[in-house]
Amino acid sequence: MNQEITQLGLSARHFGVLLSPTPRGARLACRLTTAHLLAWDLAPRTIETAEQITAELASNAATHGRLSGRDFLLELRRTDTEGGDVLRIEVTDTRGDRLPRLSPQLPPPDAESGRGLLLVEVLADRWGSGRGRCRCRARRCGRNWISCGHPHPCG
Repeated sequence: MNQEITQLGLSARHFGVLLSPTPRGARLACRLTTAHLLAWDLAPRTIETAEQITAELASNAATHGRLSGRDFLLELRRTDTEGGDVLRIEVTDTRGDRLPRLSPQLPPPDAESGRGLLLVEVLADRWGSGRGRCRCRARRCGRNWISCGHPHPCG
């Protein structure tokens, strides 16, 4: 089955794409992140960290933020600052009613899930979540983001 990928027309320092909220869409988010960060000539350690963070945020969008027929949005931004470049990764899903805790709790030792946002907290310089408008503007969405500064990469 062929699925159309909707890429937003953005600048060389801003990439955005709508992806299906499925495991396949989450994997594609990771691959696209890697490709764009390589093209932006970021440090290998930064790219590896961004892959891990994107994997978690995209997986959460596919697992917890999924509504049938609605895609999630992956956005990458590279911004110049006085201290160096800042990388921002945003994943917006269609479930604004299910935002993650900003202070994730350690799950029981025998739990098979629940550690992803702890990983994000360790890897990112800053991270957060909030509600925003979906691209269709018809409903509220959940937006999760991370920020990493360079030349001091997150991770």
